[in-house]
Amino acid sequence: MSHAPAGRAVCEAVRAEARARFDEARGSHDWDHTERVLRLCLHIGRREKADLSILRLAAVLHDIGRAEEDRSNGQSCHAEAGAREARAILGRHGLPEETIARVVHCIGAHRYRKAVRPETLEARVLFDADKLDSIGAAGIGRAFLFAGEVGARMHDPDIVVERTEPYTREDTAYREFLVKLRFVKDRMTTAEGKRLARGRHTYMTAFFRRLNKETKGAL
Repeated sequence: MSHAPAGRAVCEAVRAEARARFDEARGSHDWDHTERVLRLCLHIGRREKADLSILRLAAVLHDIGRAEEDRSNGQSCHAEAGAREARAILGRHGLPEETIARVVHCIGAHRYRKAVRPETLEARVLFDADKLDSIGAAGIGRAFLFAGEVGARMHDPDIVVERTEPYTREDTAYREFLVKLRFVKDRMTTAEGKRLARGRHTYMTAFFRRLNKETKGAL
């Protein structure tokens, strides 16, 4: 079903409202991350012929529920919270229900650790863009930022994941690599997302392999 794309003024107003939610955001999920995801969405979206007007709204709103998840130490789902908040924001700006529903689905389905599957092309593009920023050089940086935010140690090359818990001293960047990041490339849903993920995965894997060697005194 076709729909009238959101105008520039509305998009800018929604962007400004979303931006205001990040004034005290943690570095691993701050506004810089949102802007990187937006750029990736537009790149992938153009390649995949997705609706860029939906992607612009979904990308800037996708992490507005993150503060709630951080406060709960991961007990609350930021995708669910963000979808609820996005619906309210978009409604206040007078967007039609069809547009709101499409954007809300993108946000609700963007999380890696969530059963909601991205069913639309735009949801799949946002999913891939968000995951791409979790791997490669940018992903490594974010993983260490997050580890610092929860008070984790820098590294443990001999970590046994089954003996650790998230949001603890053992929730290192390497633990995140073992638990999630090394599997991200196989979760990509678009052709361009898969292409970009391959290079980022190779770089990230080599980095952690070298880090393990260096922290054991090799090289």
